[in-house]
Amino acid sequence: MSGTQLQDFRIAEWLPFGFALDDAIVVVATLAVLAVFAAMWQVLRPSTSFERRIDQIVQGKERLRQNLLATRRGRPRLTPVGFMRQAVTRLNLLRSRHAAEARGMLARAGFRSQDAMVAYLFAQISLPFLFGIAMVADTNLLRLMPLPAQLNFVPALVAVLLGFYGPKIYLRNVAQKRAKQLQKALPDGLDLMVICAEAGLSLDATLARVSRELGNTWPELAEELGITAAELTFLPERHMAFENLTARTDSDGIRGVVNTLQQTAKFGTPLAQSLRVLAAEMRQARMTRAEEKAARLPAMLTVPMIIFILPTLFIVLLGPAAINVMDTMMKR
Repeated sequence: MSGTQLQDFRIAEWLPFGFALDDAIVVVATLAVLAVFAAMWQVLRPSTSFERRIDQIVQGKERLRQNLLATRRGRPRLTPVGFMRQAVTRLNLLRSRHAAEARGMLARAGFRSQDAMVAYLFAQISLPFLFGIAMVADTNLLRLMPLPAQLNFVPALVAVLLGFYGPKIYLRNVAQKRAKQLQKALPDGLDLMVICAEAGLSLDATLARVSRELGNTWPELAEELGITAAELTFLPERHMAFENLTARTDSDGIRGVVNTLQQTAKFGTPLAQSLRVLAAEMRQARMTRAEEKAARLPAMLTVPMIIFILPTLFIVLLGPAAINVMDTMMKR
């Protein structure tokens, strides 16, 4: 290329439209800096997988050390559960008679954690005070419920009783609903147990397999069977696991299944045959309960029909006639 051609060559003519020479210099400088950083990282990084693994282990140990130091330096945070636990522990409620009763109620309701026990005991001792104070404040300050002066103590007394018995009533309702779900799930669970027993599985393996299969459809029964299968492996006597199952569920159907299993183990009767007979009985009982509900339906619909349907029907039928009579009387 001659000197004249070099003088006529301009970089700006080769750049895209709207892209100035200063912009091109900035882009090139940025790419150069990135290339330098990439080259430095490639040089400094471990060259083999073994070295990279060692580097990861060292970094992990350093992070654990920093977290441990931060935990020791930081002040312990008092969570709501921790506050409730401190209050219940200071009052020595976890070793009282109410704690034993609450443990059984929580197990039948499906609450198995220690935090649930603490929350229940704390609610039983705190809700009466909270409800009572709220009603006293309403009676003396807000007056949302106007009552005579002689009856001002009644709302506070009712609130205290409701706060004391409210958690127990709630647990009882949850336990009853859970028992109904277990009763509904028993025929399906027994059918699966029959299949597993006929396939040659032992009772422990049968309970574990049925627990896995029923996890999505009937989680309550699957949870109980899984706990029983685990207890059968480490408890010294097998009947203790069945007694725990009966105590946790408090269901007539579960009690019948437990009695059948114990008799099968004691007298050596075929497990599959016993479970098949029990499953047929459970399914027939479920069908009988459904028929009873269907038979009660007409009697239960009588009151809503009298209250809501019959007045509307009388208005539709007798309304025009009453209007005509009134018009005739007005014309006369």
